[in-house]
Amino acid sequence: QVQLVESGGGAVQPGGSLRLSCAVSGSSVSESAMSWYRQAPGQKREMIAQIGSSGYTYYEDAVKGRFTISRDIAKNTVHLQMNSLKPEDTAIYYCNAVPSPYVNSYWGQGTQVTVSS
Repeated sequence: QVQLVESGGGAVQPGGSLRLSCAVSGSSVSESAMSWYRQAPGQKREMIAQIGSSGYTYYEDAVKGRFTISRDIAKNTVHLQMNSLKPEDTAIYYCNAVPSPYVNSYWGQGTQVTVSS
């Protein structure tokens, strides 16, 4: 059974930073495509960052240069470092895993990030 648990969300002022974590069990982050998605109120869920099994990374333009996705293979955990946060970053952030052979997709429960002054 593949399970993902996000943590690290909270409330922060504009310009602040947060570090989200996604603890994975039942599959290896080194053999999965791992992604962070977010969904703001009234908006579609969108992918904002991805790290592949090879270590390649992808960032959506809105977060490029501010967010960094990384993985700790020993701890089987994926992180999202979020810097220079803006009010428009307010959303529920979800971790997603697509393990090899890349046929199934799994989601965490989400963690709330609120950016306001």
